[in-house]
Amino acid sequence: MRSHLVHARQLVIAAIAAALACVLAPSGHAAPVGALPLDARLNEQIITVPAGAALNVQLETTVYRPSGPGPFPLLIINHGKSPGDPKAQGRDRFVYMAAQFVKRGYAVLVPMRTGFARSTGTYTDFGCNMKANGYQQAGDIADVVSWARAQSWIDGEHIVIAGQSYGGLASLALSTQDLPGVRGVMNFAGGLKVHGGSCDWQQALVNAFGEYGRKNRIETLWMYGANDSYFNPQLVGRLYDAFNSNGGRVDLVAYGAFKHDAHTMLGSRDGQPVWLPEVERFLQKVGMPTEQVYAVAEPAPQPATNFAALDDVAAVPFLPERGRQQYRAFLGKQMPRAFAVSPSGAWGWAEEGESVNERALAACQSGSRQPCKLYSVDDYVVWTDTPDPANNSATGRTE
Repeated sequence: MRSHLVHARQLVIAAIAAALACVLAPSGHAAPVGALPLDARLNEQIITVPAGAALNVQLETTVYRPSGPGPFPLLIINHGKSPGDPKAQGRDRFVYMAAQFVKRGYAVLVPMRTGFARSTGTYTDFGCNMKANGYQQAGDIADVVSWARAQSWIDGEHIVIAGQSYGGLASLALSTQDLPGVRGVMNFAGGLKVHGGSCDWQQALVNAFGEYGRKNRIETLWMYGANDSYFNPQLVGRLYDAFNSNGGRVDLVAYGAFKHDAHTMLGSRDGQPVWLPEVERFLQKVGMPTEQVYAVAEPAPQPATNFAALDDVAAVPFLPERGRQQYRAFLGKQMPRAFAVSPSGAWGWAEEGESVNERALAACQSGSRQPCKLYSVDDYVVWTDTPDPANNSATGRTE
């Protein structure tokens, strides 16, 4: 076991990947965000993987891979659970982590488990029975491992598993199995919080981690931040003690505060300096590749313009007064962030997490019949007041 504190200025570099996106049309009604484009840099695809006792469940699964036939070592990343209906949860992508692994020659799978997003089947919730919750979710991951080992483009002897939040709990439950080819499990802010009710979910989680430690068969890496909104350092200490004292193999990295909430560090653009060095050390320990062997282009940044100062709210074109109020509020949001507008008067914005430009545009577009364009990105304006060929109308200031 190695437990240490990573303080790099309290690691205030990082992330609320609550991936919040908002859109308001001129009427002021919220509108849903559409599907995001696939990432060609990473050969992103969406496939289905069979799972379940009779393999009759189809898991919506994101695939990233280097170009070529392989076989490639494999990373499987497991998602958390958003509040509400699992069917309404969007497809998780984990682009930042996937990009680092593709550079190192890995294929990456991100399966949405039974009943989540567009996966078929019905999600089963065992409430405060955390052991059962973890084992149930781990069943899907084991099915993905079995499917992956049968693919010619995957090196079935070099597989690692990662999970964030509920996916971390599921991954630790998976570590109780002897799975051919699986060399390590990485738990990022793993666990499950029961909202409401009278059960002691924290003690139930400790009990589950104790059992997983007693049955543990695979090396594990854990990463928890000091300001995690779900699992505070005191609870993490209890989880670690339960797992470790029962014989579980665990390498705990307890790092400092990460922006507003360390719980979603893995999904943040700024999280990479926190997790990547620790992950590379763990990969070396379990005999997995760490050298970069493929080039992956960085997304081209939007160029800054001299259209207006970032905080010149009056300069933002097309917006009604309520939209200008929203832009003022947007200026206080975390980076990465983006704000988009349309000649129709609609607007949309996104902060933190992945694909903020695309999410802001999609949010705006879902409330507008006319094309949306980015107005600002991070801390600079990207708007130009040239005619927009898409709708042949001027896109400059409005009085």
